[in-house]
Amino acid sequence: MAEVPKGKLVLYLVVSTLTISFVFYGYQICYTPNILLDREDRLLIIKPGETFRQVQEDLAKGIVNDMVSFSFLARLSGYDKAIVPGRYVLRTNMTNLQAIKVLKSGRQEAVKVTFSYVRLRKELAEKITKNIGISPDEFNEALDEFVATNNEGFTKDNVLCMFIPNTYEVYFNISPTDFIARMNSEYKKFWTEERKNKAKEVGLTPIEISILASIVQAESVKADEAPIIAGLYLNRLKKDIALQADPTLVYALGDFTLKRVLNGHKQIKSPYNTYKYPGLPPGPINVPQVASIDAVLNYQHHDYYYMCAKEDFSGYHNFAHNLEDHNKNARRYQKALDAEMEKAERNKK
Repeated sequence: MAEVPKGKLVLYLVVSTLTISFVFYGYQICYTPNILLDREDRLLIIKPGETFRQVQEDLAKGIVNDMVSFSFLARLSGYDKAIVPGRYVLRTNMTNLQAIKVLKSGRQEAVKVTFSYVRLRKELAEKITKNIGISPDEFNEALDEFVATNNEGFTKDNVLCMFIPNTYEVYFNISPTDFIARMNSEYKKFWTEERKNKAKEVGLTPIEISILASIVQAESVKADEAPIIAGLYLNRLKKDIALQADPTLVYALGDFTLKRVLNGHKQIKSPYNTYKYPGLPPGPINVPQVASIDAVLNYQHHDYYYMCAKEDFSGYHNFAHNLEDHNKNARRYQKALDAEMEKAERNKK
């Protein structure tokens, strides 16, 4: 048997050793846990426009153990040139391969979007974009575009009626246009045939129902009173009597710290001045809750036309059929209010 030359044997051993080492290292960087070693799962948010370097910096903050192996495999797979913005959960003891697969796929954790009591569009834009990769400006631009192109009756004044307070799940990197489309879709789901039929019975469109609901909501914190207040305003609308709703004046004035509406306030020239102009204002004065909308749709039938806060300061109201009784209620409330103010002054001394 011929003897293998010593030089070839050495070369063979070196190549074999290198091959084994490379295979072993390749196995290690692919299949050995390298993410959050024995730590809890973590959320990684990648914002639109972030570079691979920025992602590396975030991962270096206690997520990736060996950044060299992660970066090598990320570049080998092309991830460094295909960053997908989103909101990702990286789990304890993940391998590099598993983590990169998640990040490349765009397989995100859904984001919860919640908004409740909102008065102004600016407030809505800030609240609704808080957990997603859309800025308030981008939200407003998309909403303006929707207003300009929709054929559903939404205008710049009433478009807040389209937003039904709830908790929605969307992906972090949803586009502004798609997000507005999602809100429009949720609005259509909310207005079921049953609700639309009730709106017809009331004699108002869904948008008008929401506008009235926003006033009812602002008038009382007592949910059980809302259908009564809704019925009162509907009585006034049917008789073409001005609503004379104080919250609409507060909205028109833009001073939400205002506690008492005075006669001087009632002279303001604004379509939201329901003392000066009969009918509904052009838009809602807040984003009404579902309960407020349903209170209008299921309003209480009665013959009240006037309301005044109760003199016991319980948050409830006294209702009246005529102006004479209303004035009596108002005098009782004013007397109680004056007494409270005098008491407060005495306590200061």
